[in-house]
Amino acid sequence: MKTEKAARAGLNNTLLARALLALRGKKLLIHLGLILFGLVMLYPLLWMVSSSLKPEGLIFREQGLIPTSVTGQNFTDGWNALSSPFSHYLVNSLIITGGAVLGNLTACSLAAYAFARMEFPLKRLWFALMLGSIMLPLQVVIVPQYILFKQLDWINTFYPLIVPKFLATDAFFVFLMVQFIRTLPRDLDEAARIDGAGHWRIFSRIIVPLSLPALATTAIFTFIWTWNDFLSQLIFLTDPDKHTVPVALRTFLDSSGQSAWGPMFAMSVLSLGPIFGFFLAGQKYLVRGVAVTGLK
Repeated sequence: MKTEKAARAGLNNTLLARALLALRGKKLLIHLGLILFGLVMLYPLLWMVSSSLKPEGLIFREQGLIPTSVTGQNFTDGWNALSSPFSHYLVNSLIITGGAVLGNLTACSLAAYAFARMEFPLKRLWFALMLGSIMLPLQVVIVPQYILFKQLDWINTFYPLIVPKFLATDAFFVFLMVQFIRTLPRDLDEAARIDGAGHWRIFSRIIVPLSLPALATTAIFTFIWTWNDFLSQLIFLTDPDKHTVPVALRTFLDSSGQSAWGPMFAMSVLSLGPIFGFFLAGQKYLVRGVAVTGLK
């Protein structure tokens, strides 16, 4: 009897060991697949960084990521290649991006509070119209916007790229924050109202501090989308002194009658720095905001 039990125990241990081995093998394959997929996704970025360090003549002749000859001349040439130092275009982009972030945080949070907590006539209709505006592509509204800003004499200024953000024109972020505010308990509002608080105090003292993940998500996406925006900035900014980083990078291709690939790749690498820095600074809140609002 004891021999039979020992044989069964040995068989169970063998089956368990095989199951664990199969599970580990499956996990190993999944990890290898994810690493391979990550390398494929990162290859263009790594190629750009590698090309920025190569001499001009080796950029398209060498296909490997590790350069056989390294030079920093591309960064020096790229910084001074255009009519103004590249820092001038970085400052222009930072002004526009900072204004857009501030505008979206202020206006979209106020609009979201109104939709989520207040009652007013035709609220559902206005909310539906706001959601419908998300479906309009930029190419559809860019012409009416240009005519409007032309009449306001705002062309070739930063106003068309900043002022609309203070009017809650980015419906996606309004919807994002409405979804987040709706998850907050209304009991907090009622308790504050019993203490004599009005809408402004409830919004500033309760809603805003609790909505930090949604606000961080809005700030990060606004920063990335505005920093990388090319079409709007190309149309509204015609003076080279007002150009931003995306428009300046396009200028590298014909600034001297021929394509300056090395300096362009070098400045492209530098232009990624603010995006990575801003993303890393708010990454923790971005994950919380995406998880709570269900944005995927």
